[in-house]
Amino acid sequence: MKSLPLWVGTALVSVSLLGCNDTSTPTTQGNTNTAEQAAVTAAVTQTNPLLKPWAGPYQGVPAFDQMHLADLKAALEQGMAEHLADIDKITSNPEPATFDNTIVALEKVGPALDRVFTYYGIWSGNKSSEEFRAIQREMAPKLSEFSSKVTQNEALFKRVAAVHQPEQMSKLTPEQQRLTHLVYLGFANNGATLNAEQKKRYADINQRLAQLYTQFSNNVLADEENHVLYLTKDQLGGLSDSFIKASAAAAQSRGKEGMYAITNTRSSMDPFLTYSTERELREKVWTTYYSRGDNADQYDNNALITEILQLRDERVGLLGFDNYATWRLQDRMAQTPQRAMDLMMSVWPAAIARVAEEVADMQALATKLGDNIKIAGWDYRYYSEKVRKEKYDLDSNEVKQYLQLDKLREAMFYVAGRLFNFNFAPVPEGSVPVFDADVKVWEVTDKTTGQHIGLWYLDPFARQGKRSGAWATSYRGYSTFDGTKNVLSSNNSNFIKGAPGEPVLISWDDAVTYFHEFGHALHSLSSKVTYPTLNGGVRDYTEFQSQLLERWLLTDEVINQFLVHSETGKPMPKELVDKIKTASTFNSGFKTTEYLASAIIDLKLHMLDDPKGIDPDAFERDTLTGMGMPTELVMRHRTPQFGHVFSGEGYAAAYYGYMWAEVLTSDAAEAFAEAPGGFYDKAVADKLVEHLFSVRNAVDPAEAYRAFRGRDAKIDALMRDRGFPLPPAK
Repeated sequence: MKSLPLWVGTALVSVSLLGCNDTSTPTTQGNTNTAEQAAVTAAVTQTNPLLKPWAGPYQGVPAFDQMHLADLKAALEQGMAEHLADIDKITSNPEPATFDNTIVALEKVGPALDRVFTYYGIWSGNKSSEEFRAIQREMAPKLSEFSSKVTQNEALFKRVAAVHQPEQMSKLTPEQQRLTHLVYLGFANNGATLNAEQKKRYADINQRLAQLYTQFSNNVLADEENHVLYLTKDQLGGLSDSFIKASAAAAQSRGKEGMYAITNTRSSMDPFLTYSTERELREKVWTTYYSRGDNADQYDNNALITEILQLRDERVGLLGFDNYATWRLQDRMAQTPQRAMDLMMSVWPAAIARVAEEVADMQALATKLGDNIKIAGWDYRYYSEKVRKEKYDLDSNEVKQYLQLDKLREAMFYVAGRLFNFNFAPVPEGSVPVFDADVKVWEVTDKTTGQHIGLWYLDPFARQGKRSGAWATSYRGYSTFDGTKNVLSSNNSNFIKGAPGEPVLISWDDAVTYFHEFGHALHSLSSKVTYPTLNGGVRDYTEFQSQLLERWLLTDEVINQFLVHSETGKPMPKELVDKIKTASTFNSGFKTTEYLASAIIDLKLHMLDDPKGIDPDAFERDTLTGMGMPTELVMRHRTPQFGHVFSGEGYAAAYYGYMWAEVLTSDAAEAFAEAPGGFYDKAVADKLVEHLFSVRNAVDPAEAYRAFRGRDAKIDALMRDRGFPLPPAK
């Protein structure tokens, strides 16, 4: 099912295919496609550019230059109809169900809808607008009901269940067995086993959730777009030249010539809070950012969260689960909510103890400087940077001069060449359509054989209508079951575009994130699976590969070749490198605590046996207070703006997965550190690609990791990485 997996009932919402009131649905149901209807279908598919098969070089590429919102609704409706018609062909097959005529057949359904979803994802994530959001609201109920028709199709589930029986499973290869099991779970976990009345309620819940998810994400985006702080020249104290130029460009693009725009996004907020000498403005920027979705206005998300939690709980109750978290984690590496919570709570005491040390250092320095204040949330980054400079003689602005966006991209290509044997070459200008002039494309080939692997798209800069943050996605995944398909992978960021001709300089944390998201792209490009569905992943495992790639940013080979000064071109001096490495655990209390607070609240909310009537603000406040949350910082993602969890279900009850994956990351990094060739050791790199990247979800993650490391991962390496004491032995 490729980009539309069988568990579409919950998966659709993770890509924001969500909306509001209209409950009309595609009419295709049952085997009713006449020859005349088929001809009409073919005609629509060939004329609507969003439905057309991808043409051009590189096995065909998305026609991003032909995207028109006017075509979207018709394309979605036609794509759903074709998808259901493909399923009708499977269920009407008079032959007994087999792996080939049922599971493999399902891998082939709905190619037109897959293509539409690619364009839909671009509008949703990269180029949103009021017009698009109106279409979201209108189409979401149709998409939700469509997904229920797939997951609750009794005839289809009977065929899948027949293939899932031991007598058939025993004849399949391990990869085929895993695919069949995942497909079966996709149905069973989404209502296929329910009676007719329960299925109706299950589908109704999904429809309402689809509306709520869209409203939630659009509310956050509205608060990001509507709250821009415009500064005058006398309010720029402490800010770097590059940030000032970028802020001036952002203001100019919004019609505020001569002013400086601080947008309500992390990429703008974070450097402002770190360097601005204007404490009142820091408080304003901090408060505005952390109040997104929580302003008691038309964009407030608290009531939506209450309803989302209640509906999720009711839905999994129909399936016999005590709470949403138990349902969510049954097929994850953690397996149970308690195991995930135990991991986080084993780290929490050390994290908040480190925060207390960090705050004490900052308070002492503030007093020494004559600043008569008590450290507050809007002071943490500012005084933390001053402590870093005093304690380690490390100035983040100095480091930034060596972090040029283009050079970092070259560094990522270098790492990909050394570890994966990949070569990245820019495609000829104009040969591949893009959805914005800032998007660039590279062809990926094997360095040794020259074999074509795929394309890599890069959309690096912030723009109005683009959601905040950084992410990776794939427009097409690798498979061989129906002819070898190449990979079309994309990385998307929100760096602030510099003035014309000026290099874009980014922070060390942003450089780490850049490598992180590229790790996701490499995971896609490395795939060697047979079937498209196996390009999916287990959420508390798929972050591991990307987190691991972050480690190569600090390797000598990258530092010496690519971290060069933006003006002199000279490599970063060893003294500065040593300072960065020495300070690598600096501020680990802040980083760990703000993340863990979000992950713990997420899991606790979804472990509630009865979330009816819950007040999200009060739950967040009371729970964190009871855990001893330091008052000087907040959750990385406060509940009313927690899009990972409430604008879809991809990370719901699963945000802990970053920590789970980081245990694997730290442990695997030590395997490289211990190898003769260090982080570029060929033998370890080959095992990494073979066991942890190329297999994607064709192998159980725990088995895959043991194949790489020879044992399960241990938490000790994570604690060492963060400079925390090891937890007591059990």
